[in-house]
Amino acid sequence: MIGLYHPGDSLLHRAPAGVKLALLVATIVAMTVWVRGLLGMACVVLVVAGLFALARIPWRVAVAQVRPVLWMTAIIGVFQLLTTTPVRAVVVCGVLLVSVALAALVTVTTRVTDLLDALLRALAPLRHVGVNPERVGLLLALAIRCVPLLAQIVHDVAEARRARGVSWSATALVTPVLVRALRTADAMGEALAARGVDDD
Repeated sequence: MIGLYHPGDSLLHRAPAGVKLALLVATIVAMTVWVRGLLGMACVVLVVAGLFALARIPWRVAVAQVRPVLWMTAIIGVFQLLTTTPVRAVVVCGVLLVSVALAALVTVTTRVTDLLDALLRALAPLRHVGVNPERVGLLLALAIRCVPLLAQIVHDVAEARRARGVSWSATALVTPVLVRALRTADAMGEALAARGVDDD
């Protein structure tokens, strides 16, 4: 998952996993729809910072949750600056970082088993139409895990290029990132197949 469970006894730790997931989705949708300016973005950041403080999450742990996506956010920010306005670029990147931070807050205050159980319960009614909730739950867990994993790959490739003193190039960055991402996907697929995930 995005973050590692940080034990605690705060209100956020005690809240049901299903409630936290529902509020996470609703909050991200609300931010995407209604946050349009710097003031709204600043208010959202303050609220999220307050939630981390309420959960008593150390600031080093909180910062570590968003660090893997900073490079990806920077690339998106440059693209937004070239195609829209600076304010829009700040809002888009801010909403992305806050969304990752909120998702991380859910994972650091909730055990992974509780999250997966909540997902399986929510998907259970779909079993009547031929959907396998366990398989969908696994796919969702992998998708969440792959977001910071991909961001870490981008970060590692960029760091390696900077250490060699190579000038920035989108093609030279994307190609090794794509190769490493495909290799990682192959390794994950082989690991899942070895555990019988593909078995009916």
